[in-house]
Amino acid sequence: MRQVQLHDTRSGRLTPLEPRDPGRVSIYACGPTVYARIHVGNARPFVVFSLLKRFLEHEGYDVTFVANVTDVNDKIYDAARAAGVPSEQLAREMTAAYVADTDALGLGRPDHEPLARETIGEIVALIHDLIDRGHAYAADGDVYFDVRSYPAYGELSHRQADDMDQGEGVAGARLKRDPLDFALWKAQKPGEDTAWEAPWGRGRPGWHIECSAMAETLLGIGFDIHGGGSDLVFPHHENEAAQTAAAHGEPLARLWVHNGMVRLEGEKMAKSVGNIFLLHEALAAHGRDALILYFCAGHYRQPIAYSEERLAEAARSVERIKDAGRRLVAGPSPAELAPLREAFLDALSEDFNTPRALAAVFEWVREANRRGDAGEQVGDADLREMLGVLALEPLLDADAAAAGGAGGPDSAAQALLERRQAARAARDFAAADRLREELAALGWEVRDGADGATLVPRAAG
Repeated sequence: MRQVQLHDTRSGRLTPLEPRDPGRVSIYACGPTVYARIHVGNARPFVVFSLLKRFLEHEGYDVTFVANVTDVNDKIYDAARAAGVPSEQLAREMTAAYVADTDALGLGRPDHEPLARETIGEIVALIHDLIDRGHAYAADGDVYFDVRSYPAYGELSHRQADDMDQGEGVAGARLKRDPLDFALWKAQKPGEDTAWEAPWGRGRPGWHIECSAMAETLLGIGFDIHGGGSDLVFPHHENEAAQTAAAHGEPLARLWVHNGMVRLEGEKMAKSVGNIFLLHEALAAHGRDALILYFCAGHYRQPIAYSEERLAEAARSVERIKDAGRRLVAGPSPAELAPLREAFLDALSEDFNTPRALAAVFEWVREANRRGDAGEQVGDADLREMLGVLALEPLLDADAAAAGGAGGPDSAAQALLERRQAARAARDFAAADRLREELAALGWEVRDGADGATLVPRAAG
């Protein structure tokens, strides 16, 4: 195993990954609030942390990746009311759309995808703990976290408490002891059609407590990596960190790792701004390979611009890899190219530097092409391994997959694929995952796209 280092937002520096449990890494990444279909910006953390999991598994770690779905939220109530449908129905439909859209990225699913509405019992218990420890108080059906009761508040976002705004507007202002306090539980209001019974009255949880409860339930306290977009550092992650530490006396996560925003004309891509490109539309226009390569071309911590030019450049890079693959033969790669494989893996070990890793890939491709021009047969093993870490290994089998025929899936594989599609349609994702694994054992990878699911030969290794 290489020593992996990641930039920790709390400390502000590159920090060695030292797992809580040797050989096992636990990751929690904040997923979408499902009030509309996700855009390309929403997809970046899904891609970043899915690929980080692949790299860590390559290095020999046993990785558990959790990505939640926020299906109880003000935005969902508002969107459902505008659409004239029940909020639970909208959340359910948009959750299914999110799963379908991210399936089309071909990265597999997180190990767990908890829903806020399925974690209400754990949320209520966590709020109880905070009240009992003097860090929260009930007021007229609401419950608020007492920020001044937790002296370390602000350590994640590096902000002074008096300079912070929770972004809750005037909601609950008259009930708060301090404007800085934030809601843990919200009493049901007119027009909110979904609520749960709690000791403080009928209502529903605040956003921040949902993630703390889901993360703690599945990964325990002190898990290894908490991820998400940099726009979540404050208030969302600051509040998560504070309420968990206040309730348990221990930090929620060892490392806080944040990806930069996807930007369009200088602004982050956001539904509220209206400058969005929906993920399923981007996939239909450019294909998953170009989109994955586009994400990898930028360092995860930096903002990246979304433009037709950048996607076209990514598509050209995809073709370069495919062209190189056609000239390779199955088997070991020349020993002289091994330093480029090492450079690739070293780059990912140092703050998951995918641009530097890609540079090693394309240097390997240039050298392989040079050797091929000189009449040498070059084995594909190194390139296949590197592309596999970035979920791009199907590029080397693209022609075979497209050709079908004798190299295509047999009737047994097709039957398994049809059963998997039926399981997904029934939202039996556990069964769908098992069927995906059965197909993998037969040598096939499922690729979900806008036109349905197809099978491509699974890369060796």
